[in-house]
Formats: sequence, C-alpha cells, structure tokens
Amino acid sequence: MDVVANNNNSWVNKIRALGPGILMATAAIGGSHLVASTQAGALFGWQLAWLILLVNVLKYPFFRFAVDYTLLTKQNLLQGYQQKGRGYFYSFIVLNIIAAVVNTAGVLLLTASLLQYVLPWLLPVSTLSVSTLCWLILAVCLLILLLGKFNALDNVAKVIMLLLTVTTFIAAGIAFYHGAQVPADYVPVSPWTLASLGFLVALMGWMPAPIEISVISSVWLQAKQEQMPINRQQGLFDFNLGYWLTAILALTFLSLGALVQYGTDQPIALAGSTFAQQLINMYASTIGSWSAPLVALIAFLCMFGTTLTVLDGYARTLNLSFMQLGWFKGVVGYKFWLVAQAASGMLLILFFEGALAPMLTFAMTLSFLTTPVFAWLNYSLMQNNAAIKLNRGLRWLSWAGLTYLTGFALLFLVWYLALA
Repeated sequence: MDVVANNNNSWVNKIRALGPGILMATAAIGGSHLVASTQAGALFGWQLAWLILLVNVLKYPFFRFAVDYTLLTKQNLLQGYQQKGRGYFYSFIVLNIIAAVVNTAGVLLLTASLLQYVLPWLLPVSTLSVSTLCWLILAVCLLILLLGKFNALDNVAKVIMLLLTVTTFIAAGIAFYHGAQVPADYVPVSPWTLASLGFLVALMGWMPAPIEISVISSVWLQAKQEQMPINRQQGLFDFNLGYWLTAILALTFLSLGALVQYGTDQPIALAGSTFAQQLINMYASTIGSWSAPLVALIAFLCMFGTTLTVLDGYARTLNLSFMQLGWFKGVVGYKFWLVAQAASGMLLILFFEGALAPMLTFAMTLSFLTTPVFAWLNYSLMQNNAAIKLNRGLRWLSWAGLTYLTGFALLFLVWYLALA
C-alpha cells in the first residue's frame, strides 16, 4: 500500500470522517436503551442478553448496506428505491411517514418525562405536565432546526452522549463489583411465554434503532461527502464504531437493570416520571447520591439530542423523497415536513394522553413489524446492483436476518389477532 493510501486511511482522517455513524448512535440511544434494555434487565435479569445481541447482529447488514451503497454508487438509498421501481419507492414513503410520526412522538415523550424529573433541580417551578413539557421541547427543537443551528448543537450532543456512555460504564462497573442484589430464594420470571411476546417484540423494534434510520444515515453520509471525501474504509469505520457502540450500550443498560433492580421488592415502573426516577436512582445507588442531578441532566440532554436528530433525519428523508417526485424544493420542503412531522407527533402524544408506556410500546412494535420490509429493500438494492459484489458472509447473514425478522413478525401478528 502506498504512502497516499496510508495517509488517507490514517487514524486522523478516520476521526475527521466521523459523523453519520455517530449521528446514528445518537438517534439510537433512546427508548431501546434507556427504557427497553433497562427494563429487560430489571424484569428478567440476564435472560434476554443473548436476544439483544442476536437482534443487533441480524440487523447489522441492513444498516451497513446504507453505507456500502452510498459510497459505492454515490447515491443515497432513496435514489436507489426510486430506481428500483415506483411501487418500492411509494411503499417506503408511506412507511416512512408513519415511522416519522410514531418515532417522533416516542422520543419526545421520553425526553419530556426525563425533563419533568430534572426540572425541580434546575428551576424553582411547580411541576409541569408531560404534555406541556412536550410542547416546550418541541418549540425549542423547531427553533434550533428552522434557524439552521442543528450542526452546532450536534457537536454538543456528541459530547453529551460520550458523557452518558462513560457514566453508564462506570455505574455498570461499580454494580458488577458489588454483585447482583437478587435474594437467594428469588424465583426467576421467564420471558419465554406468549404473555411476554409483546415485550420481546417491542424490545427488538428499536434495537439498536428503527431500521429506517439506515436511510437517514445514507442521506447524512451523502451530505458528509459534500464536505470532505470519504473512502469506504473511513465510512465503514465510522459506521461500525457507532453501530457496535449502541449494541454494547444496550447490554450495559441491561446489566444495570439486572444488577440493581432485578429481584428487588420494588415494582418496576414502565412509564412517566416514576420510571425516570428509578432510572436515575440506579446510577445514584452505584456511583453515589451526589451523582443523581448530574446523571439526570446528562440523560435528558442525551434524549434532547436524540429528539433533534430524529426530527432532522426524518424531515430530510421526507423532503428528499418528495423532491424526487417533484413536489417540494429545497429548504422550503424541509421546513414544511419538519413542522408537519412535529405537529403530527404531538397529536399522537395527545391521543395517548401522555402515557409513555403504551406510546413507546406502540412505536417499538410498529418499528419491528416494518423492519422486514426495510431490510429486504436494502438487501435487494445491494443484491441486484451489478457494480456491487456482496460477499458470501453478508449474504448468508442477510438471509438469516430476513428469515428471523419475518418469522417473528408473523408470530406476533398471529398472537395479537388471536387475542383480539
């Protein structure tokens, strides 16, 4: 390998190329980690650790294809869907609109629940309702994005996510040192029952992130390429770092639930400020009570960054989709979809009356049921492009993932219809 190639793939250039993969990780650290992973550990101990790892492995190729396709063809996935055929492209648009509304509502509601817990430490104000806080957070997010200040805040969001990651690793390390709190006579509850199927599907739906985030990642990567040249090695380094960091964090959050809450007499809160309090108390009980306000603020800021990322990412893909259809142009279209997405997400929150548990469960379940469709679309673009050679390992892993995800989705639908 010559000197130029070595310089292009140096660690300095790889770090400079970081962006889309880290943004994907920022979008992922939300309901799937703070809520679902923690609750999986608190309710079932270590029994679901392998399931979390498995679904991350099986979804890996479909997220990676976004990077490979964009770097090899110089097009984003949206352009690939449109070239594949109108039916595929229109199907994606419909599913993406639904996902944009549902996932926006889910992350916004979780952010508001954390803020409701943090606010009394920051300001001497009376407790505000979750719905009111959703309006306030949404207004701030829209102001930031409509003024074009997302890129500056994104750098801050990366720092906040780094702080949350380090804090979570420290808390988990201390919890491991002290050992599990499970009483000797505790009888474990099995997750492998039909009654738990809904929880398992919700857990996998946003693990590590909704799969349509792969399209958003493709759009972010294309935008990053306009700022600086990125080769395939640099792009995959960025993607793999972000993707596997989210997988490790998912297991780390599960370990906190398993070591601190599992087997205790305290009921596991699944929603609202009570859930936020239990989440922060897990850190406080391991690191120390002094850390509670700091961790609460970090968790809120991390979710605030996630809300910004989700709003921006879905608005970009919706805008580009309709630009390809000749409907809207440029910044005007982006602003329209941003406001429409935010308003629709807020209406969904009001419909659920601010109930975090059913809202997040609905969002995660819908994400899982649409996963096989998005996964197959990404695989088919790679498989049917003559300019791309898909290696045997990724091909077999893709088919294993498609079989598993489709089979589990069908099993859930049969189970759900039987209960109806």
